[in-house]
Amino acid sequence: MRMYLSSWRTGDHPEQLLALLAGGPGANRVAVIGNAVDALPTAERRAAVERETDALAVLGLEPDELDLRDYFDQAPERVAAALERFSAVWVRGGNVFVLRHALARSGADRALTELLRRDAVVYAGYSAGACVLAPDLHGLDRCDDPNAVALAYGAPARFDGLALLDYVVVPHIDSPGHPENEILTTVADHYREQGTAHHTLRDGQAIVINGKDTHVR
Repeated sequence: MRMYLSSWRTGDHPEQLLALLAGGPGANRVAVIGNAVDALPTAERRAAVERETDALAVLGLEPDELDLRDYFDQAPERVAAALERFSAVWVRGGNVFVLRHALARSGADRALTELLRRDAVVYAGYSAGACVLAPDLHGLDRCDDPNAVALAYGAPARFDGLALLDYVVVPHIDSPGHPENEILTTVADHYREQGTAHHTLRDGQAIVINGKDTHVR
């Protein structure tokens, strides 16, 4: 399993992301999943996704948005086939509950789990894109509004994570320039008091996972 989980955007060491990508034809193709911002107005959402594609292109990658809404309520094989065209996914931050719903309703949650099991894709992203990998999303509702799922999709929020990690990533800690620094500090404190396994990141840092090797950059 290969992952690059950043606190904010591509972080201070994007070369670590590039190092995870296998060589060969198509190695730089990245699916940008921006569904964590589906509750935003259309123009704002478009601009938010474009910022991601622009940043990845600067790194020499070939980003292309994969909008999970195009696969809602379809046979899961459709999104699986779409994801298999890419060597990596870049999962944008935003609202973790909105993102979780989109992953489930499209079948991308199961497809990504299988691709990662086969080491056929690199999972990369930041903030909500990292948080959604936890076993459980309870506690993150102190920061992200679960009601945004009803606003975006007219559905209730779900609190199960993808369980691809056995801990919760808590981003933006010790990052006074980020507006969610204080609230996420209280989230980390809550997890500490409850004995919930978690890993904090400050902006600029990223968790890099390559097989059995995990380190923070």
